[in-house]
Amino acid sequence: MRVFASAALMLLVVGLLMPASVSATHGMNMEGYGPIALGMGGMSMAYDNGVAAVMNNPATLALMADGSSRLDVALGFLGPDVSAIVATPMGMIEASSSATLFTMPALGWARKQGALTFGVGVFGQGGMGTEFGPTSWLADPSQGGNSALTAGLVNRSEVSVGRFLVPVVYDVNDKLSIGGTLDLVWAGMDLQMAMSEAQFLDLANPQSQQAGRASGSLAQAFGMIYEPFGGTGVKKLHHAYFDFSNDSDFTGAAMGLGFSGKIGLVYQVSPELSVGATYHAGTALADLEADEASMRMAINMDIGMAMGGLPSGEYMDMELPVSGEIVVEDFQWPASLGAGVAYQPNEKILVGVDVRWVNWSGVMENFNMSFTADQVPENGPFAGQQLDATLFQNWEDQTIIAGGGAYGVTEALEVRAGFSLSANPVPDTYLNALFPAIVTDHVNLGVGYRIGESSSVDIAMSKGFEGEYTNPGNGTTVPPVTSTHGQLNAQLMYSYRF
Repeated sequence: MRVFASAALMLLVVGLLMPASVSATHGMNMEGYGPIALGMGGMSMAYDNGVAAVMNNPATLALMADGSSRLDVALGFLGPDVSAIVATPMGMIEASSSATLFTMPALGWARKQGALTFGVGVFGQGGMGTEFGPTSWLADPSQGGNSALTAGLVNRSEVSVGRFLVPVVYDVNDKLSIGGTLDLVWAGMDLQMAMSEAQFLDLANPQSQQAGRASGSLAQAFGMIYEPFGGTGVKKLHHAYFDFSNDSDFTGAAMGLGFSGKIGLVYQVSPELSVGATYHAGTALADLEADEASMRMAINMDIGMAMGGLPSGEYMDMELPVSGEIVVEDFQWPASLGAGVAYQPNEKILVGVDVRWVNWSGVMENFNMSFTADQVPENGPFAGQQLDATLFQNWEDQTIIAGGGAYGVTEALEVRAGFSLSANPVPDTYLNALFPAIVTDHVNLGVGYRIGESSSVDIAMSKGFEGEYTNPGNGTTVPPVTSTHGQLNAQLMYSYRF
């Protein structure tokens, strides 16, 4: 048990220091966890796929040989190719995301001792990430109307979720094994998002609110000086810019911790046929908090009022930066169910298929942020005020079919292939160019090679076919935007058995 405790502590520390960025493919989930499963389309419910079982079906850890231990060290490479295309009177304008490569380490150890299998692991769960630079069409929501904008705005998102997992599996008899994991979950988020006047007013105007809603004392204070709402002082809002982001490879600016867990079973129907099933509980994450956040409003304002005096009737473009704290409220990872079958007619051949269901509708109805301005003189009339913003999401639940197989070319070499199919959970109406979780279908290849009795190397590649969907806008002031997203991903793992 001393070895187990030491391994658990080491993996927890390593996990909290791992790079946070993950770009996922089935919604915000990855299409496969561990290169053995990834090489077969993510199929993982009913056969031994290594310590990655803690992210798939933990009961399959029981398929290890009695008295053996296994250490897996893995590295994933995720290559998203994302673009956003806006329709304008001058034609279509395209912007490409510069976030094209993410790395994702994973570690896991497990041991089977009699009827009991236990271990520890650290894995990335999933997320999203895009970055559109200061020269993209997203960089100036006013499209040239803001004379005070000297440099374009970066539009960036990075959402990441990781887990430290402790699995325990018990062999009920020689056919049935039942187990589960207790998961410590952490989530991080960076967001730099510019909104045009039309987009912000849709949130703030109770008669509109097609894409979301905004309320709170800060919105009321702005309404008192915003002339289209009957106020005095601000003739036009060029953009509103939410900014909470850092340069860390390990954490997002907004962070939260929580818990979750899984249960699973695997049943050997015969020496050749096995079935498995698992339930992944939804997370219980604390709100994600960022202390060093800002909301910047680019406005055309009366010069006299800007100087603290009476209205002068003369206006100029300027920026109002407001510092504060952002809280992303009730961001959670969904519950899911999975079941599968694996058939191994001989030592060379393995085939199988899984079906998974993900309850996105239970956690992705709304994206809620609360911004509280710092109580400092620099924030002027907005000091201490609060803005509550909601962006509608209304994601649909997702069913994923994953199938694949493996063939032992020699005693040392195994080749694998697979596929996965699903539907896009994101409604067109609420699709955001910063959150294009629209990849649905994949083909996969993999290979495993045994190096002596104790070591092996596994490699897998996954091609996520490009998804293309269009947010139609509102038909007048908010134009249609088409998002495209494809991926080329890979995973590499070294395993040591002892």
